[in-house]
Amino acid sequence: MSATNSPSIIFSAAPPTIEDIAAIARRHVRIEVSAEVDARIVAARAVVDRYTERDLPVYGLTTGLGAGVDTRLATEDLVAFQMRVPQARAVGVGTPLAQESVRAMMAVRAAGMAAGGSGVSLKVFHGLIAAINAGIHPVVPSLGSIGAADLAPLAHMSRALLGFGEIELGGDVLPAAIALERAGLKPLQLAPKDGHALVVANSLSIGLACLALEDIDRLFDWSLKAIAVNFEAFRANISAFDDRALAARPAFGQRRVAAQLMELLSGSSLLAADAARRLQDPLSYRCTPQVWGALRHAIDEARQATDIELVSSSDNPVVIASEGVILSHGNFDMTAFVLAWERLGQAMAHCAAGTAYRIMKIMSPGMSDLPRFLTPMGQSRTGFATVQKTVSAMEAEIRHLAMPVSLSPIPVADGVEDQASMAPSVLAKTQAIVERLRYLVAIELIASVQAVELRGVSGELGKGSAEAYALVRAYVPPLEEDRAQGPDFATIAALIGLGPQ
Repeated sequence: MSATNSPSIIFSAAPPTIEDIAAIARRHVRIEVSAEVDARIVAARAVVDRYTERDLPVYGLTTGLGAGVDTRLATEDLVAFQMRVPQARAVGVGTPLAQESVRAMMAVRAAGMAAGGSGVSLKVFHGLIAAINAGIHPVVPSLGSIGAADLAPLAHMSRALLGFGEIELGGDVLPAAIALERAGLKPLQLAPKDGHALVVANSLSIGLACLALEDIDRLFDWSLKAIAVNFEAFRANISAFDDRALAARPAFGQRRVAAQLMELLSGSSLLAADAARRLQDPLSYRCTPQVWGALRHAIDEARQATDIELVSSSDNPVVIASEGVILSHGNFDMTAFVLAWERLGQAMAHCAAGTAYRIMKIMSPGMSDLPRFLTPMGQSRTGFATVQKTVSAMEAEIRHLAMPVSLSPIPVADGVEDQASMAPSVLAKTQAIVERLRYLVAIELIASVQAVELRGVSGELGKGSAEAYALVRAYVPPLEEDRAQGPDFATIAALIGLGPQ
């Protein structure tokens, strides 16, 4: 299922991975569909057709939706109702989602259909795949979902594929019907249940999670590199990484993180017995295995929660083709998922605080025994002094964003829908945390590289520290005379965020 060295990703018996969704969304890798998936969809569709022929009560097929569940639909109204479903739910507001977010949402919805529980018709499924491969990107407002299925975003996506609204194609925003024609595609033709199948999923939330995990994994690795370089410059005591101490209380992730840091420091003069300046350093140094271990654990938990959603069918109702039944349920509820992501945001906030504190301390002569604000030219120069304001702002904003937003919103649908997870909002604030933490890590890298040179140990770095040092210096020269440093931070942050190409 991996997109590595392959021009396409095949939806087959093995479900797509988080990495596959990111590749489709960001690198425009094409999707192919196996005969197994087609057979799975046809089998589920046959169950839907039997229920339709018998006029059995099925939510969203022969009944209305939400509070309208008590309304039976006339046989002659079944198709028209499905056309109305996305139109009536296209109630999103706000700035449009980024192209990669739209593509991720579309790919996740296709993956959910491929799992076989949606009962969607084969033509609509292949129409969605064709739109993704053709670079059709519906204009989807970013606000309006409470995470009890991402109805509004998926409705805007769906109505565009029906020829309504707007679509971005090749950099141009066009009326949907014109964009589809230009791409050589026809508007989707819906059959009973198809409109509901298009919108009844948490595809935006899961798509954003796939993109965020790619970003967070890369940011985590760079954060450890920044810590290693800072340790070199500060001459911190590496006994904090001693596995014997960590094994005495093996909290989640801490031994793994310490081992990674020791690998980055391999070959460093800091490993010498008398290299440390203090017996015990400030906690932002000494507790890095514990704090970053907690982050590692939180990332793994969020990945597991995302994997479950990505490979499963959470459609309500769900078609169980093997038994020929359609069942109503609550599997679309995202409480477990959002709690994992809320935890991850809070773990990143703890790491943001530690990063900010180490940046402040490496600039303080009383703590680091280095020139104040890391300027080699004396206090007639500002050096890194005002950088502390940016650090403070980023850390404060991250702390604010880490506050929970997932507690249930007010009931909707005449009180029928009285619980929801706010999953899209949780992922949106996670993306904002990642952006700010990326800047903090970039600042720690640049400041630590400067401090390494002022300490005179640039030739004594560990293997990983030396690589990080060289990369920073390839893009950012030493700070001697005062200059604008914002562009330097933006450059390194962009490098951290590049991800796979």
